[in-house]
Amino acid sequence: MEIKKGIAVSPGVAIARAMVIDSKDYRIPRRSILSSERTKEIGRVREAFDNAVAELTELEKDVAAGESQIKDIFAVHIRYLHDASFGKRITDFIENELVTAEYAVSTILREIASHFAGIDDEYISERAADIYDIERRLLTQLLGDVRRGVEHLTEEVVIVAHDLTPTQTAGFNKTFVRGFATEAGGRTSHTAIVARSLGIPAVVALEDVTASITSDSLVIIDGNRGVVIIDPDDDKMAEYEKFSRELTEFEVSLGSLRDKPAVTRDGEEIQLLGNIEFPDEAIMTKDKGGVGIGLYRTEFLYLYGGSEPTEQDHYEAYTEVAHHFEGQPVVIRTMDLGGDKLPYAGRQAPETNPVLGLRSIRYCLQHLSMFKTQLRAILRASVLGDIRVMFPLISNLQELRQAKMILRDVMEDLDEYAVPYNPNIKVGIMVETPSAALTASLLAADCDFFSIGTNDLIQYTLAVDRANEHVVTLYSAADPAIFVLMRSVIHDANKARIDLSVCGEVASEPEYIMLLLGMGVRTLSLAPPMIPEIKQIVRSVTIKECNHLARKVATMDSQRQIKNYLRDAATRILPEAF
Repeated sequence: MEIKKGIAVSPGVAIARAMVIDSKDYRIPRRSILSSERTKEIGRVREAFDNAVAELTELEKDVAAGESQIKDIFAVHIRYLHDASFGKRITDFIENELVTAEYAVSTILREIASHFAGIDDEYISERAADIYDIERRLLTQLLGDVRRGVEHLTEEVVIVAHDLTPTQTAGFNKTFVRGFATEAGGRTSHTAIVARSLGIPAVVALEDVTASITSDSLVIIDGNRGVVIIDPDDDKMAEYEKFSRELTEFEVSLGSLRDKPAVTRDGEEIQLLGNIEFPDEAIMTKDKGGVGIGLYRTEFLYLYGGSEPTEQDHYEAYTEVAHHFEGQPVVIRTMDLGGDKLPYAGRQAPETNPVLGLRSIRYCLQHLSMFKTQLRAILRASVLGDIRVMFPLISNLQELRQAKMILRDVMEDLDEYAVPYNPNIKVGIMVETPSAALTASLLAADCDFFSIGTNDLIQYTLAVDRANEHVVTLYSAADPAIFVLMRSVIHDANKARIDLSVCGEVASEPEYIMLLLGMGVRTLSLAPPMIPEIKQIVRSVTIKECNHLARKVATMDSQRQIKNYLRDAATRILPEAF
């Protein structure tokens, strides 16, 4: 048995066999095989070589006659793959070391590439690039079987990987994928957010977990405590089977809150809305007791389908959500693309620092055709209910005014064709940059509501990449600087008499709820599976208690002190959540 500690990002317990997914762009970890599996792994290598040759031969045929240099490159790669000694080094490595096919391919080809790169002859040293290219092609062949396997599962598994994209996570079949564990990531990485929204237990930032797990490993993922247990012994299995039953019973008991209001003991009503990625999650939000949608992350329309969604695709998605919440708020955030959420291949070149690059509203303002298509669909849907539009990552007044000007242009286009829409649609912004928080009083004059996006606000305020496993321990919502900024935004929203909500992951974390209420927040938008827990906390406290807690926190000067104080307070109210 081996126990690894990471960061809990999505609650729950999953117990199943592991499915390890490697990335062709990441160094493949060493994983051992049984001696009886040697023949199978060697066969996989030979099949990968044959398929790679066939693929290159087809590519060579398709190259135009005048492009002889490209043909020569393909021919060189084919010769390498036909070289018996080339393949023999890999199969011998499997035979002698008892390792997987992908590890042998990666190790041997990188040894060869390093040897070429070290030779003091320009022509030979440049051949290292060819070897790396062949490595990627072979790994694509070998790992493609694993990726197809994820799409056609027939038994329960937990996914183990170096990292997962938000789109990969969103595509998991929840019937069979019971949880996942990754080496990279942080609590508010977009992959973690998707996991929480789907209700899949997950732990991230586990360093070398892929090297410790094989496809035969039984794995426990504890998304409450941030623990992954590999090949648990009988005592540990019994402990977690009991813990899993208790969690299930707790969730069932919270089900009775579905139709009860989120009202504090002293009568203050709190609005609990859902954060969603896909239209069908609106049903989950309603089933969990949510009274609207506070954040519809529309970028997944671009990421999941493989092509740019049409205006009708947008309209149908928004219409489906609106039908579930007639008369209740549905806040549609315009596409938050960029960073780790890139649209279909080729749309955007890689950036050196994507978190500070072309993303969110900046992306929208540089892709006006896509932006206007989405705005047209939102406006068309606005006649169906309380539809609102929200712009992400606004950092200054100029961006907000430019986005509103484009919205007015789209309104004029619709007027020209007599297409109905709500001309008084509410327009809001995500407050998720320090500049927006510090100038909230100016921004409030030009919009109808604020939604504090704590995920990015923390990232940019503390200068910590929230998806970087090397610095993720520095990322904390409990930093005094965050509360200073939030108090300022709440004060400016109240002074301007505009609506305010918190839609970041802090709104899904039980330990922060009393603090948010004490700071004056009355609308929370959170992951649908967390609504019952948060409602239970709301119904268990008074605003007076929350105000006292917020004043106490304001006197504290360290993350650790604040975090422990908030956790102790929440544990007394809802011990089952911890």
